[in-house]
Amino acid sequence: MFKHHMKYVKTFTLSIATATVFFSCSDGLIERDSNEANLTSIEKASYKASSLVPIQMSSWMSGLQDNISMSKISIPGTHDSGARVDAPVVTGTAKTQDLSIAEQLNAGVRFLDIRCRHIDNSFTIHHGPIYQNLNFDDVLNACYAFLESHPSETIIMSVKEEHDPSNTTRSFEKTFDSYVQKNPSKWNLGTNIPTLGEVRGKIRLLRRFSAETAKGINATAWADNTTFEINNSGASLKVQDYYKVTNNDDKWNGVSSLLNEAKNSNNERLFINFTSGYKPGIFGIPSIPTVSNNINPKLKAFFQANTHGSYGTMPIDFMNAELAELIVKTNF
Repeated sequence: MFKHHMKYVKTFTLSIATATVFFSCSDGLIERDSNEANLTSIEKASYKASSLVPIQMSSWMSGLQDNISMSKISIPGTHDSGARVDAPVVTGTAKTQDLSIAEQLNAGVRFLDIRCRHIDNSFTIHHGPIYQNLNFDDVLNACYAFLESHPSETIIMSVKEEHDPSNTTRSFEKTFDSYVQKNPSKWNLGTNIPTLGEVRGKIRLLRRFSAETAKGINATAWADNTTFEINNSGASLKVQDYYKVTNNDDKWNGVSSLLNEAKNSNNERLFINFTSGYKPGIFGIPSIPTVSNNINPKLKAFFQANTHGSYGTMPIDFMNAELAELIVKTNF
């Protein structure tokens, strides 16, 4: 019989003749006492009905065991999570998301890619030079509120310095530390790949900025525009981040290759598979939707056909609830 995390889940029992079917209203997981082959047609119909109970996307991690490694969970993510504002006049060059941070989390996203410009000893959210009318406090307040109301969940947050610093008197790391110190109970700065139980209710840092002290999963050895590995003493990562896309088929080959490698991996390695990118458009101006409009339907089709397995973490442009749900369901 399958066992699953019970701390955050209310289960209901449906007794039918000799079989007992358990189903969860929050995660769609199923347990039963007898083999399906031994069920009567009525029992099978009832079992099938119970298995169709929808996953609650705002608390889907409640259905996973505490001891599962974060490297063995299929995690929907967003690339440039705070980028909802395009460049003036020229569209398609900066905006990567339609949903707000809060909307992303409620839709099931559990990996956020946060790009911070260091200005006046604080962080503003940028995509390149374009200010996103959002500050780091806004991002954190949305995350804190979400985790407070959904303590079964966790958020992996990649933090990277973006654009040029301005009017600063301390390092990027020191300013980051000042934010953590305002609400330290909501952060987990461990350097290894944790189990889910270790980080429930907390933000786990994936660090893409230099630091004098160990904090978070160290991803500072990030390679540009390629697929690469990072092997630290505490964590092993494999990342696909081919973003200067000349051919969408090449991009999809990179994405699908890492999806399959993640599924077949027996190692404690965190796979991070950026499905995002841009192609040169008219007059060479970068176009983000030219890539996402091609790759996102392929992702949807992939997860409609591949419904179970550990496919790693996927930061996606223009994430929507339907795609997030398809990814989450592979965990169950």
